Amino acid sequence: MQVVASIQARMGSSRLPGKVLTEICGKPMLLWQVERIRRSRLVDRVIVGTSTSELDDKIEDFCCQNSIEYYRGSEDDVLNRIASLLRHISADLHIECCGDSPLIDPQIIDEFIGYYFKNSTHAEYFSSALETTYPPGLEVTIYPARVLIEVEKRIAPDDSDREHVGYNITKYPLRYRQKSLVAPPWFYAPEVYLEVDTKEDLVLLRKIVAHFVDKGQVHFGLGEILSYLRQQPELIKINQKVKRRWRKLRE
Repeated sequence: MQVVASIQARMGSSRLPGKVLTEICGKPMLLWQVERIRRSRLVDRVIVGTSTSELDDKIEDFCCQNSIEYYRGSEDDVLNRIASLLRHISADLHIECCGDSPLIDPQIIDEFIGYYFKNSTHAEYFSSALETTYPPGLEVTIYPARVLIEVEKRIAPDDSDREHVGYNITKYPLRYRQKSLVAPPWFYAPEVYLEVDTKEDLVLLRKIVAHFVDKGQVHFGLGEILSYLRQQPELIKINQKVKRRWRKLRE
């Protein structure tokens, strides 16, 4: 079984262009994310799924310089891009990640993969993005690669939802059973935004990372991040008023 984590990443973000290669404490945001996912004990490959746009030549160069696997596909049809990636490498199990989530926790990824293997006879689509209980930016979504490849063929070529990936699977709840992965009490923090979509988000993440880097701490998990923020509650307010486009997908 080949377990693959893909990261959707491109330079053309409308709200914060070039954010995936923006530096956080001297390291590109995308590199933080790749290195954290690589700490997973159960993920076999981490692949950046970027587009064929000339703008994303920079992402290809970055991947080559840092020995990171990458795949290039459609800029706007992200569903096709990631489905094609999975088909190209013959992936079995897919861990879906977005390039705006540099602080994703590898321990949570492994816990979810373990949960998937124990419960895969009861559902095909496991996600902490079906409802917001974990901090946004820490979502993990898992499903068999074949499911996304099948769904990609079902969605009309002109459907605007092709800009999303696994979300399209949720349109077929009778065919692909879903399981919402809800945060335990100590990780329940829907009011803490750890994604990077705006300048305010970047300010917060830089403060978080700097706190641990200054202590010489190479790796820090969600528990440590939340412990720090709960001691510094004013930091949480930095990006709380940012309008989140993904909310309409969960309503």
